[in-house]
Amino acid sequence: MIWPVANEKSRSIGPTGCALLTATWLLAGCAQNPPRVYGWPGTSPSPDVPWAPPARAVARAASAAPRASSVPPALRDSIRSWTLLDVVDVALRNSPETRAAWAEAHAQAAVYGSRRGTNYPELDANAGWTQQQGAAGGGKVTFKSRSYSPGLTLDWLIFDFGRRGASIDEARQALFAADWTHNAAIQRVILAVEQAYYQYVSAKALQDAASSAVKEEQTSLDAADDRHRAGVATVADVLQAKTAVSRAQLDLETLQGKTATTRGLLATSMGLPASTDFDVQLPPLELPLEQAEATVEHDLEMASTSRPDLAASRADALAAEAHVRTVRAAGYPALTAAGSLGRTYYENPYHAQDTYSAALQVRVPLFTGFSHHYDLRQAEAEAEVARAHLQSVEQSVDLEVWTSYYDLETAKQRVRTSEDLEKSATESHDVALGRYRTGVGTILDLLSAQSALESARAQQVQARSDWLLSVAQLAHAMGTLESKNQNPGGGQR
Repeated sequence: MIWPVANEKSRSIGPTGCALLTATWLLAGCAQNPPRVYGWPGTSPSPDVPWAPPARAVARAASAAPRASSVPPALRDSIRSWTLLDVVDVALRNSPETRAAWAEAHAQAAVYGSRRGTNYPELDANAGWTQQQGAAGGGKVTFKSRSYSPGLTLDWLIFDFGRRGASIDEARQALFAADWTHNAAIQRVILAVEQAYYQYVSAKALQDAASSAVKEEQTSLDAADDRHRAGVATVADVLQAKTAVSRAQLDLETLQGKTATTRGLLATSMGLPASTDFDVQLPPLELPLEQAEATVEHDLEMASTSRPDLAASRADALAAEAHVRTVRAAGYPALTAAGSLGRTYYENPYHAQDTYSAALQVRVPLFTGFSHHYDLRQAEAEAEVARAHLQSVEQSVDLEVWTSYYDLETAKQRVRTSEDLEKSATESHDVALGRYRTGVGTILDLLSAQSALESARAQQVQARSDWLLSVAQLAHAMGTLESKNQNPGGGQR
């Protein structure tokens, strides 16, 4: 009995049904693998062939490119003589790191504002339209009516054992952490651009020293030529002097290339193309070595109160503790108020009816399948992670300040020693040149004194650069790096 019925149903499909089934199977067999994107293969044809993107995808990617970096209009006139503050200003304006951190702080501010909204009642407007029609036997209409019902509903959380307040505090601390992280991003950018700036001015100073060395080697060669023409020096003296000139010229050309490289590095750190035509003012020759005098204890205390990343870690720890309170309070009862107010308008016959309701509701969580228990354990573990991370950051900050402080002290002594070395090397060179010209000294003595002077100048330049970099590094370690747009109230070492 069953099979004939089934066969009857299959025969009832008919030619049209069979054609539809056949078309469906054919379409399924035509499915592309991989599917095409913008009419282009979704992947490469084989593992050894690179994928070629469709032109439309390339165009869309180009339209989504970030904004181009630029020089602020106020600094275009002085582009050949920027100060360190100008360089920092350009870098901060163009930095994607500071923009991202700033946007994250705005996002957290919106979260905080949203959480604070739970302090207020939620009010909704609603409206409805209803049409009813009834019929008795035979299909004859017995009644037909329409109604319109606008209304308001209100829900208000009155008390939840601190869950709402803890949630708001969690968002507040997350906002503080994002703000401190933004400050830390600004200081990282300032440090990076200052390091690139001092590397560039150091390369320029070394290039100037190498240029002076070429002139002095040429003076030694002229002296050797004069003595050779006078018959009191051999051609070996002239050849040795020429070799020294060539070596000095080679050093100068090498340093010219390094200066161009560090200039491109500085441009890149400012978010500008490496080919940007700009230059900077050099730091003063007299370094304020005594201006940075302070005890390491003072610097450690300053870092404890000024380091933005340390403050961000503290805020993260407080947010984690607030999250624990939020999760714990989710297991307690909650008291809410609810109400509604409305008016319904009827047609046939026309009349209106007011409706309202008010209620107090208590929600008591009894059993959640142990989810709340494990949520609380997770929150407590995450709070412990945040506290451990805070302790790690505190130790790292202390070590960074300690190391930077003594690096600066060492750099200070090296500046003073290099100044004495350069002074004595200059005097030694002048004496050796005078002795050679009068026929008392040898060309080897002169060239040796010249080499010592070049080395002393290079060490002096390096010592000055190390001191400037150490000052910047210590200021970063203390959290006191500033730009000219810094908010009032900060200080810089």
